[in-house]
Amino acid sequence: MERLTGLDASFLYFETPTQHQHVCATVVLDPSAMPGGYSFDKIKDRISERLHLVPPFRRRLARVPLNLDNPVWVDDENFDLDYHMRRIGCPAPGSEEVLAELTGDIAGRKLDRTRPLWELYVVEGLEHGHFGMIFKMHHCTIDGVSGANLLVHLLDLEPEPSQPPRADDWHPHRHPSELRMLAQGVLQRLRRPMTIAKVIPQTIGSVAGLARAVRQPGPGMPAPLTAPRTSFNTTLTPHRKVAFTRVSLDEVKHIKNTFGTTVNDVVLAVTSGALRRYLDARGELPEKSLIAVCPISVHSEEDDASSPNRVSAMFNSLYSTIEDPVERLQRISEATKKAKKEHRAIGAKMLQNWAEFAAPTTFSLAVRLYSSLKLAEKHPVVHNLVISNVPGPPVSLYFAGARTVAFYPLGPVFEGATLNITVVSYQDQLQWGFISCRETMPGLWDLAGAVHESLAELRKVAEAVATP
Repeated sequence: MERLTGLDASFLYFETPTQHQHVCATVVLDPSAMPGGYSFDKIKDRISERLHLVPPFRRRLARVPLNLDNPVWVDDENFDLDYHMRRIGCPAPGSEEVLAELTGDIAGRKLDRTRPLWELYVVEGLEHGHFGMIFKMHHCTIDGVSGANLLVHLLDLEPEPSQPPRADDWHPHRHPSELRMLAQGVLQRLRRPMTIAKVIPQTIGSVAGLARAVRQPGPGMPAPLTAPRTSFNTTLTPHRKVAFTRVSLDEVKHIKNTFGTTVNDVVLAVTSGALRRYLDARGELPEKSLIAVCPISVHSEEDDASSPNRVSAMFNSLYSTIEDPVERLQRISEATKKAKKEHRAIGAKMLQNWAEFAAPTTFSLAVRLYSSLKLAEKHPVVHNLVISNVPGPPVSLYFAGARTVAFYPLGPVFEGATLNITVVSYQDQLQWGFISCRETMPGLWDLAGAVHESLAELRKVAEAVATP
């Protein structure tokens, strides 16, 4: 039995019929190197033989009586791999657009909380003889970094599948009794005053540090509730729309080296330029800059695939009011440097510390009330979207001998901010996953296409600067 941290549990409390709190990843694979060719059974066997390396795959939630504490993880005594793995055919022509349509449909449905919180859909019939895998896993189980670590146990660096040591036959641990969970819940409640006594001084120190950082010259993190309203800053629906794209990592690095920024700065600047195009084409480019929330991993090197969420967040201005792409990049870079200092002053674990005090019943009811009353449309916009940039492997990865061609990550969306853009590096590319509500962003592929136009603007100037 393992108790969920406050931050892990908050993703459960945040969930409503429209605000799904799972993350997805769509992977395209080339089976030409698979020994003996592709078969679904080979995929299932591969997952089965590595289940012991990924503990979250065989554990489910158990509710603490009276909701006295966060839920706990217990082994699923009725674990059924056939339930979690699904096999579907992709309609012709099997393009990435069709694959994205399937992904959006899958992402728009909640996971069953009575079972381990993951599903894997194997998609056959993609163009070029490829097949796909759509992973769906609840955010209370993993974040971006732990998700990447999880994939390490499933993927190989060589076409020939490695053979990890097989575990002994798995036997689930005994389910904890209601009395035991109740006792632990009471004990956790009794510890709260001592925990608060530790957190409050840390918080006071963080506020003082933030005040000092804010007084330093230059722009930093924009304040919440100061973002302009756009068509995607509205109430969520349960339906999801997904789009993908890929760009050259070498081009992004050339731009960042030319202008002395970071890869993340370039990602933010390219996203800002793409959003400018998307909104301007619809006649709704705001006069105030868009604001993005950027998740930040605070994992340590010791964390593994079963580590809980260790994430903080930083507000970033996208300077979307600036037309010149280089000036926009430089302003983003300058602001991000100070924003990082302000974030360090707050403390990476502030969010995790205070999340421990979220009351399960009260928090869940408040979130559902907020959603049902559409309150996100009645107060100033907190932020416009979420942008996450996760470093990935620079080398090819294989699954059961099939080469990974593309890897598109997809994060959750929230009330009032129905757009999430997640970027991961793989080999020599940056792979972009876009997800939003079908109703609020029907032209999501237009935004994905605008990424290339925005990157081309910066590349053109960088090439001119580099030319003697």
